[in-house]
Amino acid sequence: MSKIIAHIKTFIKETDKILLFFCMLLSAVGVLEVSSASRSGDTLLSRDARVMLIAVAAGILLSLIISIIDYNFIVRLWPIIAAVCILFMLLLFTPLGVGPPSRPDVKTWLSLGSSGLYFQPSELLKVGFIITFAVHLDSVGESVNSLKQLFFLFLHAAIPIALVTFSGDMGSALIFILIFIAMLFTAGVYLRWFALGGAILAAALPVAWKYVLTGIQKDRIYALFDHDAYPDIIYQQEQGLRAMKNGGFFGMGIFKGAYTQSGMIPESENDMIFSVIGEEFGLLGCLVVLLLFVLVILRIMKTGKNAKDKTVSLICSGVASMVMAQVLVNVGMCLELLPVIGITLPFLSAGGSSNLCIYIAIGLVLSLRRYTLEKDIVNFRYKNISTPFA
Repeated sequence: MSKIIAHIKTFIKETDKILLFFCMLLSAVGVLEVSSASRSGDTLLSRDARVMLIAVAAGILLSLIISIIDYNFIVRLWPIIAAVCILFMLLLFTPLGVGPPSRPDVKTWLSLGSSGLYFQPSELLKVGFIITFAVHLDSVGESVNSLKQLFFLFLHAAIPIALVTFSGDMGSALIFILIFIAMLFTAGVYLRWFALGGAILAAALPVAWKYVLTGIQKDRIYALFDHDAYPDIIYQQEQGLRAMKNGGFFGMGIFKGAYTQSGMIPESENDMIFSVIGEEFGLLGCLVVLLLFVLVILRIMKTGKNAKDKTVSLICSGVASMVMAQVLVNVGMCLELLPVIGITLPFLSAGGSSNLCIYIAIGLVLSLRRYTLEKDIVNFRYKNISTPFA
């Protein structure tokens, strides 16, 4: 019994409780606001909120289980991880693949039978890409700046980007590109290569505009600059921004947002959840939420910074950039700075897939932190001598 207690104490001590607390706090706010945005009548927790709560609870449990597994073992499974993620994405192009009601032309969700539940493979693919790309970068080592290696690294990233693009999920494609850039930067790729890549990307934009972007995607960009010409397209963002202005500095209070409770913000529980926070918790609430995201990102980056293993630094860079990219894009959408591209706000937006998979990524970071702590042998038992996050 004493050994079990000792193991539990060691487990708790080596777990990054602060990171987990920040994530759980964001999730608590998310469940509360999703319930407010999607509830009917006097129901405390709507169906969307219940699904999210179950996904968060399962995600937290899964993150703790993953944290026990040595990350070296997880990294060695990269071929299986890659195969599973790609298989799920390919299933989107079968009858199992469906799109949201507003976009029946895309295939971004896998239907889970008659349960009425769906899974979004691109969320899991993000985590899988971070792991496999970190392994690839680590294997390249010092030759990362050679043209040959950069070509194969680009090819590696092109696979998930192509898969999500063909499924119609341009938002996720953008997130993959940002993760790709951040991990290359962490790996020490020269700035001149980024400049060259930027020039090539700029030159390719006209081609992408003509052959890749759909009509609705182009209209969403046009609408940012000409609201009057695209009233239906910009309606969602305008309503979200009005709701945030209505909240003022302190907000209207939970379940009291006029725009939120009247259902005047389309997809308020998903893409526009930040607008709900702005209306019900005000500017102060938005700033607190953004501060929590900053703390989560810094915590993840600190795990990478304190590790001597390059793979750890690369994975932490990938997870941190994934969270940062989604926050910037989603908040930019709500503030009418960016077009609506269907990117959820981590920990806060409704959806089982996104909430479950973000905690899988957090569990990986917890494992990285646990197994890179410096240990010493005392009386034939391991004892921490350095806990940089304590």
